[in-house]
Amino acid sequence: MSQENILGACPSTSATAANAHSQTSKLTDPSRKRPLLAVLFLGVLIAALDIAMVGPALPALRDYYEVDERAIAWVLNIFVLFNLMGVPLMSKLADTRGRRLVFVLDLSIFAAGALIVAAAPPFWAVLVGRALQGLGAAGVFPVSSAVIGDTFPPQSQGRALGVLGSVFGFAFLIGPAMSGIILQFSWRWLFIITPTLAGIAIIVGRRHVPQVLSSEPSTKFDYRGLALFTVAVAAISFGLNGIDAIEFVASVARPRVWLMVGLGVVTAWLYFRNARKVERPLVSPKIFESLQSRLALMLTVAAGFCEAVIIFVPSVAEATFSVSKSVASFMFLPLAAAVALGSPAFGWILDRIGARKVVMVSSVFLSCGLWLVAAFETLPAFYTGTVMVGIALGGLLGSSLNYIILRESRLEDRVTAQGIVTLSLNVGLLIGGAVVGALAASDVTRRDGYETAYFVIAVLGLAMFGISFLLKRRSDERGQASDPEITSADAPTL
Repeated sequence: MSQENILGACPSTSATAANAHSQTSKLTDPSRKRPLLAVLFLGVLIAALDIAMVGPALPALRDYYEVDERAIAWVLNIFVLFNLMGVPLMSKLADTRGRRLVFVLDLSIFAAGALIVAAAPPFWAVLVGRALQGLGAAGVFPVSSAVIGDTFPPQSQGRALGVLGSVFGFAFLIGPAMSGIILQFSWRWLFIITPTLAGIAIIVGRRHVPQVLSSEPSTKFDYRGLALFTVAVAAISFGLNGIDAIEFVASVARPRVWLMVGLGVVTAWLYFRNARKVERPLVSPKIFESLQSRLALMLTVAAGFCEAVIIFVPSVAEATFSVSKSVASFMFLPLAAAVALGSPAFGWILDRIGARKVVMVSSVFLSCGLWLVAAFETLPAFYTGTVMVGIALGGLLGSSLNYIILRESRLEDRVTAQGIVTLSLNVGLLIGGAVVGALAASDVTRRDGYETAYFVIAVLGLAMFGISFLLKRRSDERGQASDPEITSADAPTL
């Protein structure tokens, strides 16, 4: 099969492939693979640490600015909102303008936003800084995942993706502890450390991250698509964020929720109509043509729904064992460690048995772990169950689902496809958080409510197990053509 046929319908895909080969050929020296993976890890860690470190600092920020709980919540909410809106833009720019450019640009925007917050300006300016941080963090993980696909052969991609996936568990292991230490001095230092790390990542990234163009730059940028997609994501996110876990049914009936979600759905429909008419849409409908891609995105939404249990683990510990909030937070650490260790372990296994079996095993682990926590009110069951949940999330979100999308997406849509994975995960997380909170608040005691919620999500895990039978077998993955510009012979291996 020719390069033109493999790469798709882009008019100048031969030139694109030649450019990609010239950029990635610099990585044929195995000694350069570790610096590349290290800088990608650092870039993702910077973004992941933000949530882990800023959450514990909210009370200090609230007291400093003398604002109420609803206002201070926007320090996190505006970060998430601009992060979601920025994903398609940054992903498309990385596909058309180059991986290195967007990697460096994102970290620069993130660092600038952090410095604005550190300067302790008026509260509205803090929100501006947080919005910039969210926008800057938007493209880091999609770009990093795509670089793995660009530079590592299929037999090593699972391990590399697993290393990136472990970042999130690692961030929640060290983030709260770092935040606690830094807050002894001043909350401003939380926002001074990250620009320092970002500066290191920028310097190293300019040297080691390849400037791969997946598709030719075009002057016909899909501005209408960007506007429609941004409105759709913002409206759905804002609407789901308005769901009150305690008054679930009543909050869903509020105009803010159903009007905004309805606006988001209608705008998303208008976006896809527009995407079929323009030459180079922001998010190509071809990403969704593959059955495997649709299954992976469906599983990602479900995994995001299941990830919501992480948010409530300290609350479950507090309600079950009558411990203080600080002790309950420490009881969360084994789960975070399981994610940090399970993700690279499953990535290594994935390279040997394929994504299908990893998704199957992870789904079973998830269901069994949730069942243990829900069914038995003992410390051994709690720790065993939460560790199993952490391992399962490491397998699902650390490598397997990203790996499927990587193998199924076209070269010119690679970063954009990874961005859609991020969006799908966050949509599932928003819905899951609202549903778990609602179920927890619906029972007589909080413990009974969480028990109901965990049983429901355990059933969802079994449904994911059933869906995984439709994924490709390992033999089919091996038969799938890899990118023509990078062969196993000249690509770096782990």
